[in-house]
Formats: sequence, C-alpha cells, structure tokens
Amino acid sequence: MALSSLSPSNMLGELGRLANWLKGDCVTDQEYAGLAVTEKLENVLLMDKYNLRNPSKGTLYFATTHLIFVDHEMKKETWILLMHISSVDRLPITTTGSPLLVRTKTFQSVLFVIPRERDCHEMHQTLLRLSQPVHIEELYCFHYKSTPEDLPKSAGWNFFDIQTEFQRMNVPNEHWVLCTANKDYELCDTYPSEIYVPARASTAVLLGSASFRSRGRLPALAYLHHNKAAIARCSQPLSGFSARCMEDEQMLDLIRRANPNCGYMYVVDTRPRINAMVNRAAGKGYENEAFYENIKFQFMGIGNIHVMRKSLQKLVETCEQNSPTMSSFLSGLESSGWLKHIKSILDTSWWIAAAIQSGVSVCVHCSDGWDRTAQACSLAALMLEPHYRTINGYQALIEKDWLSFGHKFTSRCGHVAGDARERSPVLTQLLDATWQLLRQCPEAFQFNERFLLTLHDHAHACQYGTFVGNCQKDRRDLRLSERTFSLWGYMANHLNEYKNPLYNPKAHPDVLKPDLSAQSIRFWLGMYCRHESGVHPREPLGDLLPAAADHCSALDHHINYLARRITTFKNLLSGKKDKGQESTVVNYQNGNSETVDIETRTDRLSLDNKLIYDEGTTVSELECANHDHPLKDAAKPSIPLITEKSHDSIPASLSLLEREISSVALDWRSLKHVTECSCSTPLDHFSRKHHCWGCGRCLCTRCVCVRAALPALASPRAAPLCAACACAPQHAQHDH
Repeated sequence: MALSSLSPSNMLGELGRLANWLKGDCVTDQEYAGLAVTEKLENVLLMDKYNLRNPSKGTLYFATTHLIFVDHEMKKETWILLMHISSVDRLPITTTGSPLLVRTKTFQSVLFVIPRERDCHEMHQTLLRLSQPVHIEELYCFHYKSTPEDLPKSAGWNFFDIQTEFQRMNVPNEHWVLCTANKDYELCDTYPSEIYVPARASTAVLLGSASFRSRGRLPALAYLHHNKAAIARCSQPLSGFSARCMEDEQMLDLIRRANPNCGYMYVVDTRPRINAMVNRAAGKGYENEAFYENIKFQFMGIGNIHVMRKSLQKLVETCEQNSPTMSSFLSGLESSGWLKHIKSILDTSWWIAAAIQSGVSVCVHCSDGWDRTAQACSLAALMLEPHYRTINGYQALIEKDWLSFGHKFTSRCGHVAGDARERSPVLTQLLDATWQLLRQCPEAFQFNERFLLTLHDHAHACQYGTFVGNCQKDRRDLRLSERTFSLWGYMANHLNEYKNPLYNPKAHPDVLKPDLSAQSIRFWLGMYCRHESGVHPREPLGDLLPAAADHCSALDHHINYLARRITTFKNLLSGKKDKGQESTVVNYQNGNSETVDIETRTDRLSLDNKLIYDEGTTVSELECANHDHPLKDAAKPSIPLITEKSHDSIPASLSLLEREISSVALDWRSLKHVTECSCSTPLDHFSRKHHCWGCGRCLCTRCVCVRAALPALASPRAAPLCAACACAPQHAQHDH
C-alpha cells in the first residue's frame, strides 16, 4: 500500500483493521463499525503519467481518515490521507469517464477516471467536505486513539518549556527579565504568556510599544548569544508617513543598551522596500531612522505569503509535467521563482547571524511578525547555535519561534475551511532552507531528511494536536494538551528513524556558515517529487549506513559469543573449569546424529591437541599428533560417551547448540532490491527500513514488533526481531 507519507505505524489500530478488511481477512462487526467505510466506487481508473496506456483499474473506498484505491488484480493499494488533500478538480469528460485530479499537501498528484459523471460529482463534493472540516474540533486529533504500546496522551506536551529554553541562554540576567504583563494575554494575545524584555523596560513603555505595533506584537527577546548580542522580534510599527511613539523608541533603545558591547543595533525589515512603502499608506510601515537613535535600518526582500503561495503552485505544476524535458523542467523551475525565494530567506538569516556573531543586536520584523520573522529568526539561530541542530534542539526552536510566538499554523496549512488566501507554504520554506544547510553540511546535524519530512507532513495531517491552532492562546483554549496526543511524544518513540549517521558534533562546534552562491541552492527532490517512482536512490545513504553499522554490531556480538563458547569448550576438553561456573552434565555421544569425534587420554579429554602441546604438559608429541599419524596405533579405540562438568548455559546436545548458534542471521538482505515488506507495505526511498537480526529480512517499522535478547549474541542488548523470530528465536534461520 502506498500511504500518503504517514507511516502505517502511525495509525495501527484503524488502518490495520481496514487493511485486513480490504484483503478479505476476518474482521469483527465491532471492528467493521470502527472503519467507517462510508462508500465505494467500482471500476475506477488510476492514471499513471508514465504509463497512460495501461492505467490501474480497481475500487475506490472512502474510510474515516483515508481515500483508498485498491487494484485487486495487481494487488496494489494507494492511500491518501484526507487531511492532506489540498485541492480536488474536475477535468473535462473523456471517452473513458469523468477525470478527477486530487492534489495533496505532500505533493502527490493522483488522477482518477470515474465511469459515471454523477459518481464523479458526488466524490468531488465528498472529498471537499472531508478534507476541510468546518469546525476546528472536527479535526482528526480530537478523535485519534493511540494503540496501547504507544506513549500515553500526556507524553510530549511537557518536553519543552519556554522558560527552560531561555535559561539555557542564561536568561533572565541583569539585562533581560521575564515579563508577567502578558500572563493572561492582555498585552498581546498572539504572543506567549511568558516573554522576555529589557530589564529597564517599565510597564508604561511595554504598553506604549505594544499599542504602536501591528497586532500588539511589541519587540521581545527571541535569542541571546553568549557575546550578549540579541535577536529581538516584533511586528511593523503603525508609523504611517510621520507618526511616532516615544515608548516604542525607548523600547528599541533599551534593547540596544541590553548589549553593553556595542553602541548601535540593526533593525531588519524582511520585506522588500516597495511592500513596506505600500504599507505606510495604510498607516503602518517601518521605523524612521530620524526618530530612533543609534539604529541602522536594513530591508531584505522576502516576498509575502501570496507570492510564496503562487510560487509553490508553479513549482507543483512543473513537477506534474507528464514527460518533462530538461528544458521544460528547468524553465518551469526558474519561472516559479521557488529557489530564488529560498535563497532570499537564507540570505536574510545569514545576514542576521553574521551581525549577531560580530556582537551587534538585531530587531527583526515583517508585517505582522509571524511568517517571515519566524523564518529569519529561527534559521539565524540554527546557524549560530549547535544545540538547535540536534533533534531536541530543532523541536525546541519550533516550539519557541513558531508555536509560542504565534505562527498561524491552522490558517497557513489550511486545517479548516476558510479563506484560501491565508494559506501559504511558510513552514515548508523553513524546512526547505534547513534541508539546504543539511545537504551542505550533513555532519553538523543530528537529524536526517526523514525528520524534516515528518514535521512537514504532520503539521498538515492534524493527527496530533501539536500544530493545531494559530497561537499559544488558541491551544490553551482548546485544551489540546489534555484532549490530544503530542507529535513530540510520537517522535520520541521513533528517534532512531530520524538520526543522521553522519552527525559529528565536533565538526561544527560554533557558527555554521552556509554557501549561498546561486549554484549551491538545490531543488529538493525528496520533498516535491517524493511520490515519483524511479527517481530516488534504491539504497539511500541515510538507511544504508545505519544498516551497515547494525549489521557490524550484530556480527561483533556474535563473534564474541563464539569466542566465549570456544573458550568454554577448550577449558572443558582440557579438564579446566571457568571460575564461578556451576556444574552440569553434558553428553555428546559418538556414533549418532549428535556425534563429535573425540580422542581422549585415560582421564582427560583432548580435542585441541595444539592447545595441550603449547601449554607444555607432559604429553608426548606423538600423543598430541592427529589420529592418522603413521606411528600411531590405528586400532586405538575411541571412547563412545563423553561426560564432563561445565557451565549450565551450554546446550545439552549438539543439535541444541547448532540451533543456538544459528539464532543470529549472518547475511542480511540488501536494501537495494527490497520494494515491500512481508505485510505488503511498500518500502520506498523514504520508508524507514529495519532488519530482523534473527533472519536478516528487511521489514517496515510496524513489523519489527519485538526486541529481545538472542542466545547467540554476547550482549545484553535486545535485538530487533520480526514476529516469527520473536516466537521462536532459536529457529529463526531454519524457519526462513
């Protein structure tokens, strides 16, 4: 089944029952009721742009959370999460039926051809209704029930705390303090309840500055560097052509004075100059350098949400070309302007980071301070601070600069029906810019590409409540931490899927300087063309390296086990005992299926003649020679039964010993030729692949169901196993 980027393991209960039902497995009436398969359409065609002459033909099912197409003949399934649907368009009727184009927020484009026009119309209306709930409490996160083995509902909600994050930056201190004026969101309802402001800022200054800033978003601390230079953020001033506010001027001067190492500061307006000048006509605008002492003003040129939305639409159209030539693809990519916008965001962020590194504080704003400002502040901190390049650090950065400071996730991601002009790929651009840095310096980041894709997909999926709402106040009013699960809790349970095998924290211990030349900004194939087959490596480096490391670890532990066994048997056959070992009886009898050919002396067993000889015992060289030595008596009888004291962990028979040794797979299946798991889940370029240490098969996350100790590993570490090996670990290789 081809899930629309959310792994089947995310929805084990419902999707597992649904998969069984689709395959005809036994499902109880209670389980069937939980599937909520509302309707289905027969004889639907699924068009493949690479093979238009041979489309797939099957049945289209509507489930509670997914649209599922099943090609029974080819045994192929296509899953589309309803909340990921971004648009549904009816195309002109053809001779084969009524086409319906479904596009998703994860950049999947699927064209269905439905035999009857009436069915097509009903499906169109149904998808529009299901993909865009009218009320926010209709979102899936309020109804999602986790499986018992997952973390409890409370897990993840307390992972990050804004006060703890600022304490890591040594705030509060003599220059910056916690402001309690916004504890009930009276100062600014889109800011967090806890904001940090200059220590000398009075309540009157805070109130006056908030009243002079758009949406009340006054300047507040976002990041403090160890050299005392700070990144502050706010919204545009309500200055118009000549208005001024003494309190706001004092506020910026206090931010400047909070950095005793520099006598001036920068004010960065992330917008193009023309946009800011247009806003002046509406009574807003930007700071007048004549009114603000010791500031240097800088425009940057990042486009607004409408420009970015149109740019992404053109990029998607370019990626959807049926038979793109090099010329058509490159011209489409150029005309979209997408890479140019990514570069402008990175240019702005590096400009801010460089200023902070040089010891100059920066105050950043755009229009309302929750889109471009969030991008620039978080990326600048990412370049400055190695902590934010770790998994927990990046999540803390999202919590601080995006969730707490009021990025409008519900509006920008289109969680509920509303004004389409409010949608914009602001978060997508943050992740794209982060990927550009990750691609240039992979050793600087603890996380991998899958981590960024997971954040992107879940921000739009609404399975977890983390990204629901437009600000902190919205989330508290909805009581999301009580009523929904946290994405951070889920990700904490799957950390190994997001670790970058190339990470080296010593490689970039300080500032990360990106290469922002035009040729260094790349198209992110993994995000925008992830559903294209045949364009991705069959052995992704991010999966190949961990698999190789795990395989080497398994073999090392197995070698240690064999060495211990060999030592034990050497001691057994030479008459020695390991210290601290308890006694038991081991019988290996000659002449049957459990025979070991053994030559002995009268009261001492000797398998390893070289061992005896090297130890300098009184045994003669002839006695230590092999049994076919010409001077040796060939008629010497061998003792048919061996009974000796040994450690009680030694198997009682040779067949049990063989089974124990074979409980670990020596050869692991290559990732190169694996296309699906044994449960029929497809394993593509972006699927996390696991190996069973017992049989060596390649499995999906869901099928690596158990971790248990294997007898042939000299390690207490629990090894990942498939269901069959978990039931009979000592028979793993025989069973497979």
